[in-house]
Amino acid sequence: MYGVEQPAREEFSLDRAAMAVADAPAFRGSRARAVGSVDRLVRLAAVDMAAVDALITDRMDSPVPVIPALAEHLIAAGGKRLRPHLTVAAARLCGAAAGSAEPLKLAAAVEFIHTATLLHDDVVDGSQRRRGKVAAHLIWGSASSVLVGDFLFARAFELMVETGSMRALEILARASRVIAEGEVLQLTRAHDLKLNEAVYLEIIGAKTAELFAAAAEAGAVVARADAGRVAAMRAYGLALGLAFQLTDDALDYGGSSEALGKNAGDDFREGKATLPLLIAVQRTGVREAAFWERVVERREQVVDDFRRARELVVGSGAFEATLSLAERYADDAKAALADMPTGDWRSALESLADFAVTRAA
Repeated sequence: MYGVEQPAREEFSLDRAAMAVADAPAFRGSRARAVGSVDRLVRLAAVDMAAVDALITDRMDSPVPVIPALAEHLIAAGGKRLRPHLTVAAARLCGAAAGSAEPLKLAAAVEFIHTATLLHDDVVDGSQRRRGKVAAHLIWGSASSVLVGDFLFARAFELMVETGSMRALEILARASRVIAEGEVLQLTRAHDLKLNEAVYLEIIGAKTAELFAAAAEAGAVVARADAGRVAAMRAYGLALGLAFQLTDDALDYGGSSEALGKNAGDDFREGKATLPLLIAVQRTGVREAAFWERVVERREQVVDDFRRARELVVGSGAFEATLSLAERYADDAKAALADMPTGDWRSALESLADFAVTRAA
């Protein structure tokens, strides 16, 4: 894993931090990287994803009314659907024909796994919003949200079995286990200001990047790609997932609620020790130790605390350092595609890697 370079030590100034916050949008716009796009991939996969959406709608159905209602609340809210897009793209890049049944079923399974983890996450974290809508557990209750998440996991495994690919089933079953392990690890290290970068990357690798990796890997497997291409797609997905999560963590301090689809500062208010916060804690040192202990470890927060935390994160360079690390993973994702066939699908995946770190939400 990459280390984050430390700046030369200097006296930290809250005034200088506030000025840096004001300059943050200019900083993001000045980075020397092509602005990526998810649109190329969405256009290429449109026909396949329409079939995936139909599968999702069909498999959400249940005679128990609360199940489709709650599931649709989150799934119909949109989101980028990146993980099922990755399954379709990996399969097509590796030679699968358009409309092939196995990649479509795996893509739907991947979206169900992802949605189930979101439902569970929101209950554990007490989140207020998801994809711009009120979190499901605030409408139907925590018990219903957890149980509908379990229903979606079951539907996912039914779809995997229908593909007839034991290897794909193994990949996504392993991913489900790893995600759960990541959730528990994060829970045991919640509000821990001593969390180091290696453990933090282990957590987001399990919680987020593993499903990106499994989605791409499983798509390549059902396209009957050789071992080298299967490994390349897994490496792409893993690096892409890390780039996305690191950017998300930075945007919690540098984005707007409207763009993010959740409240800016949610991670801070939940006391999550994400990388930008951990770097800021290290760089601001003894001067701000009491502040960080109060707002993160004890979670004794007042109205202006997020504003101050944002000034410290951006002003200490922690925001920039987190985005720089995300960019390195985005570069790794693109490098993983070096030996894949050239063409529209590869170009779309390369652009997606750039999008991971140049987006505003």
